[in-house]
Amino acid sequence: MTSRLNPYINFDGDARAALEFYRSVFGGELTLSSFGDFGNADPAVADRVMHGQLETPAGYTLMGSDIMPGMPFSPGTTMTVSLSGDDADALHDYWTKLSDGATVTVTLEKQVWGDEFGQLTDRFGVPWMINIGQPQG
Repeated sequence: MTSRLNPYINFDGDARAALEFYRSVFGGELTLSSFGDFGNADPAVADRVMHGQLETPAGYTLMGSDIMPGMPFSPGTTMTVSLSGDDADALHDYWTKLSDGATVTVTLEKQVWGDEFGQLTDRFGVPWMINIGQPQG
């Protein structure tokens, strides 16, 4: 397997719901393993996601997991997931789906650099940026 870089997002008990939501946005295959699947029978953690991975038809990989109870959790403060490209229809569709329940901080619209750009924090506290490149000419 070649090396790759992809986001890995932590959640506080709602990783399953978040990753299923992202599957509804991007499509693809979602694999989820709970702490209980690996022998942790503690009811406080057994159903939490130890590791989740979404592989999308567009070639995106998104990973995530729940933190253990009591661990510090501050969503969205250390990273932003960025989607960019020139497939305007697909990127507009992702924006529409991610916007459901989100806080939009920059409306998706044409910017001074010529591309369409928008920024939001989804309903799970994850910040996203979408940049739609415009044809050069």
